[in-house]
Order: sequence, then C-alpha cells, then structure tokens
Amino acid sequence: MDIKKILENDRVKPYVLKARYGLEKEGQRVDLTGQLVNTDHPENISKSDDHPYIKRDFAETQMELVTPVTETLKELFDYLESIHEVAYRSLDKNEMIWPLSMPPELPEKEEDIIIAKLADAESVRYRHSLAESYGRRKQMISGIHYNFEFSEELLQALFEAQSEVTEFHQFKTEIYMKLTRNYLHYRWFITYLYGASPSSEKNFFNDNSLVEPVRSIRSSKYGYVNSENVQVSYSSLKKYISDISALVEKDVLVEEKEFYSAVRLRGGSQVADLEKRGIGYIELRNIDINPFDKNGISYEQAEFLNLFLVYLLWKDESVHHDEWVKEGELNNEKVALEHPLKPTQFKDEAETILEEMEQLVKTLELSVSDKLFVNERDMLNDPSKTIAGRLYKESQQVSQSQLAVKIAKEYHEKAWDMPYQLTAFTDMELSTQLLMFDAIQLGIQVEIIDRQDQFLKLKLNDHVEYVKNGNMTSKDSYIATLIMENKTVTKKILQKQGFRVPLGEEFNNIDEALRSYALFAKKAFVVKPKSTNYGLGISIFKDGAAYEDYEQALKIAFKEDSSVLLEEFLSGTEYRFFVINDRVEAVMARIPANVTGDGEKTVEELVAEKNKDPLRGKDHRTPLEKIQLGELEILMLKGQGMQINSIPKKGEVLYLRENSNVSTGGDSIDVTDQIREDYKKIAVDSVAALGAKISGLDLIIEDIEVPASNNKAYGIIEANFNPSMYMHVFPYKGKSRRLTMNLLYYLFPELGKMK
Repeated sequence: MDIKKILENDRVKPYVLKARYGLEKEGQRVDLTGQLVNTDHPENISKSDDHPYIKRDFAETQMELVTPVTETLKELFDYLESIHEVAYRSLDKNEMIWPLSMPPELPEKEEDIIIAKLADAESVRYRHSLAESYGRRKQMISGIHYNFEFSEELLQALFEAQSEVTEFHQFKTEIYMKLTRNYLHYRWFITYLYGASPSSEKNFFNDNSLVEPVRSIRSSKYGYVNSENVQVSYSSLKKYISDISALVEKDVLVEEKEFYSAVRLRGGSQVADLEKRGIGYIELRNIDINPFDKNGISYEQAEFLNLFLVYLLWKDESVHHDEWVKEGELNNEKVALEHPLKPTQFKDEAETILEEMEQLVKTLELSVSDKLFVNERDMLNDPSKTIAGRLYKESQQVSQSQLAVKIAKEYHEKAWDMPYQLTAFTDMELSTQLLMFDAIQLGIQVEIIDRQDQFLKLKLNDHVEYVKNGNMTSKDSYIATLIMENKTVTKKILQKQGFRVPLGEEFNNIDEALRSYALFAKKAFVVKPKSTNYGLGISIFKDGAAYEDYEQALKIAFKEDSSVLLEEFLSGTEYRFFVINDRVEAVMARIPANVTGDGEKTVEELVAEKNKDPLRGKDHRTPLEKIQLGELEILMLKGQGMQINSIPKKGEVLYLRENSNVSTGGDSIDVTDQIREDYKKIAVDSVAALGAKISGLDLIIEDIEVPASNNKAYGIIEANFNPSMYMHVFPYKGKSRRLTMNLLYYLFPELGKMK
C-alpha cells in the first residue's frame, strides 16, 4: 500500500489528527524531605485493586494515575490534571509525589521496599516473582504509558481510499504493525527529546556499571527491561502472538504482561485476543516523567507524539522488519547513554525527520501549535534545552535530589492552593467540581456528557447514575423539582401539612402589585421572584417601605420572573437545612453580605478589601461569592443612612443585603451540631411532604434554644431543588460537611459495603 498517497486523499485529510488517547503515569510517594515514605496507600482513596483512576503499581508507595479514554488531548489533560489533584489532596499533607522517573534514595536492604498490599493474591504473587527476576530496585522506576488509537473515521477513510487489502480487520492490523515497527526504529528521537532520567539516587545501583549522567537510564539497558533471551518479532501480528505465548510456556516470562517492550499491541485482556479482535490501539511505554510539568508530561509532548505517530504511518519502512526493529533498539541504546549536554550522533537524521514532519503538516494541511517545531528544533540544536539536559544542568546548582524536592514541593503547594476546585474544570459549578473530586477519589467513573450543562454520568461497576448541577438526580421526581421551584406551590403544600410559612400574595404584573402598596407599606415584608434561585431579585423591608423603594424592589424582582411574591417578613436568623434521603446532613447559618467599618475607608473600599479574600469569587466557582454594590445593595445602604462613599465608624457593621444567600456575598457558618433535633425533624418532614429526597430547606428561627413547637418559633421560607453543596463543604466558619460524599453514598449504597 502507498500510505503516503492514501493520506493525501481529500476524503482522508480531515481525519488525520483525530485519535483516542489514554495515559498512565507512575510516581513514588515521598515525605517533604524527599525520602520514600513507609505509609500505606491513602485510606481515603478506595483501595480496590481495580480503582479506575488511582492504583498501586509494584510497590505500596508507587501510585499509578490512569486517565479514561478521551477523544481529544484537551480532555486527556483535563482528566490527568484532575486525577493528580485528587491524588495529591488524598495524601497526608506531609507527603508528595516524586517528580522523576528514577526513584528517590532507596532503602539499603532491598527487602525493605514494600510490595503493593493488594487484595488479589495472584497479583501479589506476580509482583514477588518480578522482584526475584529483576530485583525490587528496578521495579521502583516510574514512567509514562501513552495509549494511542487512530480514530475509527480515519481508519475507515484510509481503508476506503485503497484497494489492495479487502478486509478492514486485516487492513487495520497492517496499519498498526507498520506504525509499531517504525516507532521502534525511530524511538531514539523521542528518547533524545524527552528522555529525563540522567542520574540515579543512592542505593539504586549496587555497582558502578553505568557512568552517569546519561539521557535516559530508564530507556537504556540499565532501566527496567527484559533479559536478553526475551526476543519477540514484530514482523507480523501472528509472529508477535506466537513469540510471546512461547516465552510464557517456557517460563521465560511469568505472564504476558511481563513483556516490557517500548510498544505493546493492545486489543484484549490476553495477547491471543488480538488474533480475533485485531489491534485496538498501541501502548507507548518509553516516555520518562517530565519533572518540569506538573502532570509529568506536557501538552506539547502529547501533541508532538500525536503528529510523530502520523508521520511514522506516512514514513516508509524497511522490508526487513526484524532487522529494522533491531537497528532501532541499538540506536536508542546509543542515544539513551549519550551525555545529556552533548549533541546526539543522529542529529542529521533528526533534522531530516523534523523537516519531513513540517512538510507533512503542509501537505496534509494539518493544524498544529505554532511553536511545536520551534521548540523541538531548539532542543535538537541545543541539548541543554532537552528535558534531560535541563534537568542535569539545573541539578549542577544543587543536586538532582534537592532539585526534585524543590519541584515536588511546588506541585504539592499548587495542588493544595485551592482545595475547593479542580483546576481543569473551573468553568463548571463548584458543587459539580467537588462531586467529581469525590467520585474520582472513591473510584466511581466520571464521564462529562455535557460540560456546559453540568451533566455527568457516574458509573460504579454496572451501576450508572446521571447527575446534573451537582445534585439533581434520579432520586427526585420531575414533579418534586417543579414543586420546589414554584414558591407558591411549595408554600401551599407545606401550609396544608401544618408547617408555618410566611403569609403573602402573588402578583403577575407590576401594576397590580403597585396598586396593593397600601397593604404592605407599614409592615415588615419581602419582595421576591416566584421561581428563582441563588437569592436573585429579593428585597427585604423590615420597617415598611417608601413607595419609590417599593416600586424599585418590584422592578428588580420582575426582572427575574414574570410572577412576584410579597410575603410577611419573619424575624430571626436564616438557616439552610440540607436534607438527603430523610436525613439532615448539614445546617448552616447564613449571614447577609456585610462589611465592618474601620473609621477610615469608604463602604466601597471596605467591600473591595473584603473581596480580596481568595475564597471569594464569581459564578459559584469559589466557596464564597464576591460582595456586589448593585441596585439592591445601594437600596439597603440607603435604609441605614449610608451611601457607597460613606465612611462607617470603627467597628460599625453594615449589612448590604437583607437576604443572607451565600451566592449574594453572605457568610456561611456551620451549626449542624448546635441545632435542636425537633428543628431537624421539621426539615425532614417538610422535604418529605414535598415528595423530595434532596433539598435545601430555608428556615427562619428566632432562637434555636426555643422548642420548635412554640408559637411562631420558626417559619419555612423556601425549599431549593438544586441547593449548593460547596458552602457546607467549605464554610466561612465551622466544621466542613462533605455533602458531595453523602450524596455519592446515597446514589451508590454499595460503596458502604466496599469499605
């Protein structure tokens, strides 16, 4: 087949860079001084051997982070970064992840390296056999496994653009076999650019067999490789399968997965499955951990690898397949053992590869990053800009170990800097981010079905749940959601069930409401939209209101909804009761947006100062919202005889909102343990009366020490069908209540049995 010609077909070109990706990244757990820890795998990560995201590799200290399969590199790195953050924040705060492929200082006694304490006895026996064959020290080397699959659209387009091979199954096999042979032949180029293991630490080598530094210990014969009697041919898929099977039958390999080639052909749980199913994808296993990227591999590396693999499909190969692969192994060994600051002996060939890749991009009209070839060419011309060169050069100022500790601490601090978010998903609501964090930690598979609409698919074994906006689930019926959304219906249902709710009236147009001014002018009352959330459009008048203020409040409310409620104002403190499955999981006192005067700054300046708090942000992406100075706040200030340029006295507290929603700048204080059980029962019974399982019920309570049965002790002002969870997880004051975890245990009760 003339693959070059086929790739240039106009029906093929649109799909050339379409692929599917997956990534596995290993790393050792160390303390803040860089010493290997002696602790077990973190308790708060599900210890299931088949955790989809965070596993143990050879050793108990060796974490393996695994992404799901993604359709784009953007998705791949979003998941990779998030899994990293979950792993970091699941560790003890005095632990971090070693950022190098070569392990930190190892114990003097090899038996002090603890093999992973897995539940599956067979997996443990396998690791013990590896320890006997290769030694425990070599097993401590970590790296990146990069899984790559051409998209089905590309493969189909390629197949239809040729006529030599009549069966798609056979065609796909030939595509991947050619790609694999070429990768094994040219992998020295990847070792040159991205090799990152120039030196070892104490107790890795028992002798002086290697003169360090080099480009990549891991990619050389001194790394984690099979013995010389393990030889497998890539001349055909049939030969590949038979060679591996024979090695296992002769006990040269304990299991098929002990074959440690730079490329594995994947497509089933057993190598023999490839014969029936064909090659599904390839696994590149020769990528060192990049210490200069927090994920261990940069987006640019992945983009270059993607293009490099397309180039290798396009590139001609030798008809002498075994010799072609063997030559590549020898060349890779030479490059791996070159000094990291010396030009490679294959520089001329490397320049040709880059030139041909650039030409390929032009010919196939591919869209790649502008700096892709610039950076790779810089590395080729200046070895100190390669990852190994940079690592070695910077290590000369201190030591490789000290540099690694410094880098690891930076990543450690960054991961803990904003523990309330997943950095890659900050465009999503905070409650959704927290739910995703907990799901990943528990080993629940997370698929984002619609990112903009906050729609997730959660899967644990065969159990699937769909979640929207953090806590809208199948546990609540559609009608229950509609009931809670409609404040009039909510109030009528609760009132008929004997619960106290504020009295009031509903208006469908502003003129009708204005004509009723006299009914409310001298009373304490609230103006609010009928069906809104986050406290939007609410105005509160504790001492009645002037007509112009009344009119302004109505205009604000009608901006949010076509119907508006005017209700009696209930005095007291507002509390949010969060109910999940007939149980109050958290109670929060909410203090309206406020500032405290210092006798010098204006209200506007005090607001700006309070908004500098890193916990305050916008659009529910942080635990607290920034305080605004809009129409409602200015109206509230006016009622206190103040304007935004007024200077309040020292210690004087000014409230900028009457409604205490955290989403409008309020402060959140956890009081779950201080609230009487009778109030909690009212909350549970009220939510049940609405037919709901998940709700945030807002109660006004004048004195939480007074029994709920006392006359007018409380009033229910609202039931929320999609209550925010983040303010309970990260309260302004008080104990954190991990409601996202409570929700997941409710959706997946089997989690309790898996502990």
